[in-house]
Amino acid sequence: MDLLDTLTAKGLRGETPTREEALAVLATTDDELLDVVAAAGRVRRRWFGRRVKLNYLVNLKSGLCPEDCSYCSQRLGSKAGILKYTWLKPGQAAEAAKAGVSGGAKRVCLVASGRGPTDRDIDRVTDTITAIKDADPSVEVCACLGLLSDNQAERLKAAGADAYNHNLNTSEGTYGAITTTHTYADRVDTVRKAHGAGLSACSGLIAGMGESDEDLVDVVFALRELGSDSVPVNFLIPFEGTPLAKEWNLTPQRCLRILSMVRFVNPDTEVRIAGGREVHLRTLQPLGLHVANSIFLGDYLTSEGQAGQADLDMIRDSGFEVEGMGEATLPRHRADALAGGGCGTGAATGGGCGSGAASDTPADAADAPAGGPCGTGGGCGPCGGHGGTLDAEPAAAAEAPGLDEPAELVEVAGPAGGSGDESRTDLVRVRRRGAGTELAPNA
Repeated sequence: MDLLDTLTAKGLRGETPTREEALAVLATTDDELLDVVAAAGRVRRRWFGRRVKLNYLVNLKSGLCPEDCSYCSQRLGSKAGILKYTWLKPGQAAEAAKAGVSGGAKRVCLVASGRGPTDRDIDRVTDTITAIKDADPSVEVCACLGLLSDNQAERLKAAGADAYNHNLNTSEGTYGAITTTHTYADRVDTVRKAHGAGLSACSGLIAGMGESDEDLVDVVFALRELGSDSVPVNFLIPFEGTPLAKEWNLTPQRCLRILSMVRFVNPDTEVRIAGGREVHLRTLQPLGLHVANSIFLGDYLTSEGQAGQADLDMIRDSGFEVEGMGEATLPRHRADALAGGGCGTGAATGGGCGSGAASDTPADAADAPAGGPCGTGGGCGPCGGHGGTLDAEPAAAAEAPGLDEPAELVEVAGPAGGSGDESRTDLVRVRRRGAGTELAPNA
């Protein structure tokens, strides 16, 4: 169709579509879905070849947050039966990170609940970054700690952080209906602070909260204008005990259209399938790899993902390859836009690195993953980077987490759904393993 031809041509040149074109992608039919994915896939291969970047979450602090983000299982007043614990010690966090790195992750995302870090919290995180980098200097580290105050981003950068995640989540026009304890402008300010300090800015969205197509397009264009180097696309996990528990608005086809729209608007930016892909994409997850070039490995902050080995099998069986430590994520022209024009920790030395196509690669060579861009992408925080319960249990106040008796894996209440347009609430599971427990991580 003319729309997809136009979008593909613009994407291969790194150009931004119009809002009307982006909206038209979301309005395509299921009969057109494979054509949409194929067109977005050409753009994805133009800039990122067939590489898939793996990222791994370490939840440094779970719960204990005064914010009221409606989508978050850790929010103030949440009744979700999630893990609650205070700060992991640097050695514990480094050990947790090792599981993801051993599974192929090149980026570790350090996430902590709360409105934003204190100076003491920054000290804790910088010590954790040091511990992780001492174990493996090639690992990229992204911090996700909530709203930043002045000079905190600079301290993280000096400690060796490569990126900072803070999601916009939804459009400015509807933000107040989702969260009341901070503003959309607060989030924009934090992303700008991170970018200004020379950190790779990671900022994305959450789909499935009852937003309109216009809201989705608004937030994706805002992320483009903000200069986000990485755009995590989260699909709402409707936890029981949160205000959005009954918001089952997504189908696998809808998710693929959203991912494709994000790719067309951000052709040369890392697009990550983040929280909720197992719940909403389900058996169509492999198709998502043709659009996005990045995923999380294993579990999320408070919910289970599929087994790490299953992720690796899916990547291989779909004809993709895991992006290596010595390869860079972003094309050269985007990497040069970062502070100092450097490549980030994932870049090799010399005039170029990575296996994706360079920015001056002819469009007709787009499907061949050759060339040499450099730079980093990254990001984390499938729940917007913070959230938690203020009424923490006494056991949660221990400095070194370690639940007295790790609970069995539990399912969020809800009837098992079917296929097609029916929701699959049986797939929403609370995380009871990994960091903060005595159970092995799912990496």
